[in-house]
Amino acid sequence: MEEKLVQRLEAAVARLESLSSGFGSRSVGGEDSEASLDPAIAAYDDLMAQFVGRVSAAAEKIGGQVLDATKILAEAFSVQKELLIKAKQSKKPNLEGLAGFLKPLNEVIMKANALTEGRRSDFYNHLKAAADSLTALAWIAYSGKDCGMSLPIAHVEESWQMAEFYNNKVLVEYKSKDPNHVEWSKAMKELYLPGLRDYVKKFYALGPVWSATGATISAPTSAPSKSSSAAALSKASSSAPAPPPPPPASLFSSEPSGSGSSRPKEGMAAVFQEISSGQSVTSGLRKVTADMKTKNRADRTGVVGAQQKKLAPVHPPFPRPGHQSWSSKWDASGWLRIKLGGKTWLLMIVMQDNPSMFLDAKILFCKSKGK
Repeated sequence: MEEKLVQRLEAAVARLESLSSGFGSRSVGGEDSEASLDPAIAAYDDLMAQFVGRVSAAAEKIGGQVLDATKILAEAFSVQKELLIKAKQSKKPNLEGLAGFLKPLNEVIMKANALTEGRRSDFYNHLKAAADSLTALAWIAYSGKDCGMSLPIAHVEESWQMAEFYNNKVLVEYKSKDPNHVEWSKAMKELYLPGLRDYVKKFYALGPVWSATGATISAPTSAPSKSSSAAALSKASSSAPAPPPPPPASLFSSEPSGSGSSRPKEGMAAVFQEISSGQSVTSGLRKVTADMKTKNRADRTGVVGAQQKKLAPVHPPFPRPGHQSWSSKWDASGWLRIKLGGKTWLLMIVMQDNPSMFLDAKILFCKSKGK
C-alpha cells in the first residue's frame, strides 16, 4: 500500500514539474508542452505509475527473465505514450503512413516475442503472458469501422484473453510456492483489466485523436529508390549466372505456372480438375432407384414377427471311458427313457410357447426307475 502511494506521489511531482517547465517554455516549445498538459496524457502517466509500476515492482523481486520481459513491457507503454502525443500533433495518416507511425511500437512487440523463441525457459509462461498482452496496445491503430479491427475497448479485452491463458498458468503454478509471482500475475491482469481498458474507454473509445492542422505522417522510406535498384539489377545481371528454374506449383494450386500451363495437371490439381469437370466422374456409379430405398422396400415393414424357434434335439451326455453302454428311447407318454449304469432314467421336456419371448425348453424333473 505504501509503495502505491509513493508511486502516485512521484507521478504527481513529475506532472507538477512538467507544468512549471511548460509555462516557462510555452513560447518556445509550443506543441510539445501542450500535448504534455493534455488530460489524456496526464491520465496515461497515472496509468503507468499505478499499474505498470506495480508490475515492475513485483518483477524486481523475481529478477531474471521475468524482469527483462517486464522492462520491455514498460518500454512498450512508454512508446505508446509518445505515439499518443504525436497523434495529437499530426493529421490522420493513410494506410502507408499508419504503418510508419506504428513502427516503433511494432519493434518493441517483436522484441518481446523474441524472448519466447528458442529453448523453452522455466519462466516461459511469464514471457508468453507479457508478449501476448502487448497486442492490446495495437488499439491505437483503429482508424474506423472499415479498418478490420474491433473497437479499441473490445480490442483490449480480446487481446488480454489471449494472454490470460498463460497468466493463469503462472498464478496456478506459484499459488503455494512464491507470492511474488502471484503478485506479478495479478498486477498483469489489473494493468489491462481494468487499467488500460478503462483508460481507453474514457479518452479513446473511438480510436486515437488526430490533429486537423498538424503535420503529415509520411510512409517509411527504408525501401531503395527505383533508379538505384534498377542500376544494381542491370549490373548484377551482367555478371551473375542465369537464375534457376521456378519451383513446381503447389499441389493445391489451381493457377497455371508459366509455360507449363499447356501440360496436363498432376497430383491433387488433376483430381480437382476432374471433379470440377462433372462429365465422366459419375459415369461408372450405379443409380439408386426408388425400389432400392429402405423406405420403399416391401421386406422392411418395421414389425418383427414372432417366429417359433425349433428346439435342437437333446442328446444325453456321452459316457465316460470305462462306464457301461447306454441307450435312449421316447415312449408314447412323452418320456425319454435313458438306460445307463443298470438303471432307467425318465426325462420329460416341457415346451412353453410365448409370443413375447423365444421358446423356452427346460427340464421339468428327472427321476430314476429300477431296472
